[in-house]
Amino acid sequence: MSEYSRKSAASRLIAGVALASLGLTGCAGSGSGPQLPPASFVALQDGPGEEYVIGPLDDLTVFVWRNPELGAKVQVLPDGRITTPLITDMPAVGKTPSMLAQDIRLQLSQFIEEPLVSVIVNEFAGTYSQQVRIVWATEKPASIPYRANMTLLDAMIAVGGLSEFAAGNRARLVRFDKQIGKQREFSLIQLNIRSNFRVRWYVFVL
Repeated sequence: MSEYSRKSAASRLIAGVALASLGLTGCAGSGSGPQLPPASFVALQDGPGEEYVIGPLDDLTVFVWRNPELGAKVQVLPDGRITTPLITDMPAVGKTPSMLAQDIRLQLSQFIEEPLVSVIVNEFAGTYSQQVRIVWATEKPASIPYRANMTLLDAMIAVGGLSEFAAGNRARLVRFDKQIGKQREFSLIQLNIRSNFRVRWYVFVL
C-alpha cells in the first residue's frame, strides 16, 4: 500500500470512529432508534468482573499440590475436552477455571487423599459467545476475545483499522438477542452512546 493510501486509511479510521461517536452523542438523549442494554463496566475499585469461561483451544496449566506428576500443561481440544494424567476426556469448555479445578479434584480423589488442584489459563481464545468478530472492510478481519471494558476503538485497533475502501459511518453491530431468539442489527450512528460506548460480544460489519 502506498504512503498516501496508508495515511488515507488512517484518516478514515479516525474520522469513522469520531463520526460514530458524534452520531451516538447526538442520539444519547433523543430516545430514537434501537437501544442496546448497557455493557457491564468493571470499575477498578469494584474488583474483577465476571469469571472467565474456558473455551476451545485455550492453553491451561493444571497444578496439583504435592503431586506435580498429576498436573499438566494442556490445550483444550476443539471438542471442548482435556486429558491429564489419570483423567481422560474431561469436558472443560463452558466452565470457569475454579469449576474445572473442582471437577479434576473430584476425579483425583479416587486415587489420592484430599488433592488440592488449581487451573491456570495461560493463553485464551474464549468461547464463541465471548468473542467479538470484526468482518469485511478492515485491514485484518478477525475474531478477537472480549475483554472487560473493551471499547469500539480497542476492537478496531486490534484488526488494524479500516481498509482503504471502508465507510466507517456505515458500520453496523450485529448481536443475537436471547430474549427474542433472533439476530438484531444496530447502526453505529443511531445507537445510544451510553449503551454502545463499551463493546460486549458483537459482530462489527464495516
